[in-house]
Amino acid sequence: MTDSLIRRHDQDGIATVTLSAPGTLNALSTPMLMALAETFSALAIDDRIRVVILAAEGKAFSAGHDLKEMQGFRSAPDGGEAQFRALFDRCSAVMQQVAALPQPVIAQVQGVATAAGCQLACSCDLIVASETARFGVNGINLGLFCSTPAVALSRRLAPGLAFELLTTGDFLPAARARDLGVVNRLAPPESLADETLALARQIAAKDPAAIRLGKRAFQAQLGLPLPQAYAVAGGLMVENVLFPDTAEGIQAFIERRPARSNT
Repeated sequence: MTDSLIRRHDQDGIATVTLSAPGTLNALSTPMLMALAETFSALAIDDRIRVVILAAEGKAFSAGHDLKEMQGFRSAPDGGEAQFRALFDRCSAVMQQVAALPQPVIAQVQGVATAAGCQLACSCDLIVASETARFGVNGINLGLFCSTPAVALSRRLAPGLAFELLTTGDFLPAARARDLGVVNRLAPPESLADETLALARQIAAKDPAAIRLGKRAFQAQLGLPLPQAYAVAGGLMVENVLFPDTAEGIQAFIERRPARSNT
């Protein structure tokens, strides 16, 4: 069942993972979250893949949780509490999988990304968006504050601006999202895939060991007090500088010649 919800295509060290449930606006239902978790688990141990692109079919990147599924939980004896908890725990685990992946993950956002769909995009390392895309954490319009999407959003956007979106339910247009640093690059809709692939190829061409360590270092220091952040980053930088390919790269730069890979 989950196989039909996700498509994965690998080429030249780049894995493109596509949400393929446009009929539900790529809702993050339990089956969709299970499919994502399975896919990310496979990518985490795939040394052939240097960069991951997370894309989607249809007019929405993802409209968030499946509201019909959620309402169905209410018929349980506890009013759905256990099922709601399991759903949000599963979703939070998937978002943390994205951050923990050794490869950089680029969200390719072609349409609306709202609630948990915005959370998924903001959990990625980079976002390339169509000029017509929109981002929102609109649960408040239904009486549900987007507390878990707020975790990812507030790590990409100034807290006051994030809280404004969370409390008003307003959408953030792609151009404004780019100005605020939520989105890395904008592209016309017809050029979105090409622009995303160009960024992925640029990253994939770098030393994969350094990129993987770099993502780990970047994630590890986020949110730490300054002395701890430098301690963590410094230790990982020592690890990096001792890589044979790093030693060769530096020496090649000094000698003004092409580097010779040791791998």
